[in-house]
Amino acid sequence: MLMGIHVPFDRGLMGHSDADVMLHALMDALLGAAGLGDIGHHFPDTDADYNNADSMLLLDRVMGELRSCGWRVENADVCLIGEKPKISSYRQTMRARIAPLLGIEPDALNVKATTTEHMGFTGRGEGLAAQAVVLIERA
Repeated sequence: MLMGIHVPFDRGLMGHSDADVMLHALMDALLGAAGLGDIGHHFPDTDADYNNADSMLLLDRVMGELRSCGWRVENADVCLIGEKPKISSYRQTMRARIAPLLGIEPDALNVKATTTEHMGFTGRGEGLAAQAVVLIERA
């Protein structure tokens, strides 16, 4: 799962939840921007309730928390780091699926990918990483 979309690939990510590394980075960015900690605090991997959890549902809970604290999302940028899988053919679907949860138009959500030119664990295909930046403001 990447940005809530099943991206076919011969390998997958391991994690306590569904391991959607892009949504996890996005949730961490949202929580951090609002001063609300991180996803490990809100959804600890020691809690069986979050075993195999759908990150889309977790994102919905994060957005509920932000809204209850008076924040709204202005825009977001999410970057997948790894050699494969390639996500360019999924980018628009990802934006269309996630933007409504954030309360923004798809054109205010940027989804991209980059490689490390075969360096490090992402370059060797041992895993993926993601980074996200968000702009939030008081509603």
